[in-house]
Amino acid sequence: MGSSDAEDPAAAAPAPAPPRLTPLLPAGEPASAADTVAGFGLWERESTPPPRPRVLLNMVSSADGRATLAGRSGPLSSPADRELFHALRACSDAILVGAGTVRGERYGPTVPDPRRQELRRAHGLDPQPPACIVTASVRLDPAIPLLDSPESRVLVLTASEESLPPTRASVDYLRCAAGGNLDLAAAFARLAAEHGVQLLLCEGGPHLGAELLAAGLLDELYLAIAPKLLGTAAPQGADLRILAGAELEPPAEMELAAVLASDSHVFLRYVVVSAECVSRETTASSSLAR
Repeated sequence: MGSSDAEDPAAAAPAPAPPRLTPLLPAGEPASAADTVAGFGLWERESTPPPRPRVLLNMVSSADGRATLAGRSGPLSSPADRELFHALRACSDAILVGAGTVRGERYGPTVPDPRRQELRRAHGLDPQPPACIVTASVRLDPAIPLLDSPESRVLVLTASEESLPPTRASVDYLRCAAGGNLDLAAAFARLAAEHGVQLLLCEGGPHLGAELLAAGLLDELYLAIAPKLLGTAAPQGADLRILAGAELEPPAEMELAAVLASDSHVFLRYVVVSAECVSRETTASSSLAR
């Protein structure tokens, strides 16, 4: 005879408390990821939309600089990192991601948690921020969970005139071409003017992060450092760092705004103080052509 849920200790056990982040710089008391993000002022909005969104890049890295293991960032993550990931998503007007990352990570709906959806509504935001996919080829499998969900809103940022096959998601196109490539600056200006996007969260991949710097469009970097040493990846070319592409000339300069810790994971918040680090010629040959 089967036992009831009430007799099952595992079923009766309370859910574990969300991990807390301890501020090291500036020093403070441990707090949830949601309270930490609120303390950064990321829910605040201008009464008049700015010319372009404030752009954040959220990435994870091993201690020796690797951004992926077996082609994915998930193995480098931690419970605290995932809480911060979702807290950043919850307060953003839109999520920016490259097509390669959408494919590799099998992206799903941007804010699936009903509690975070209610929090967004309380701040006057739509329950699901749109996913802005940067792609040149416009080749994405409609079975990817993000595209296969009727809850998803997707904006395709591209220079191409191609379109996706029919999907269950709501899909629109923002086509901005310059010299045959996507004009990121023009696309961001349209995101602000036409879609009211003031806070844009980029989740990579590494090529797109480098392109944001090249165009002078990156404002902050959120970097989670996992206590792992991975060594050199094989085959050659799979060993991605948080930025990929040409060496930056001159290097991008940043200021450290916050340091947090949870267990042995460290979380860094940087403000970018110099940008447009690589030439227009370098940008034209980058992954926006994929």
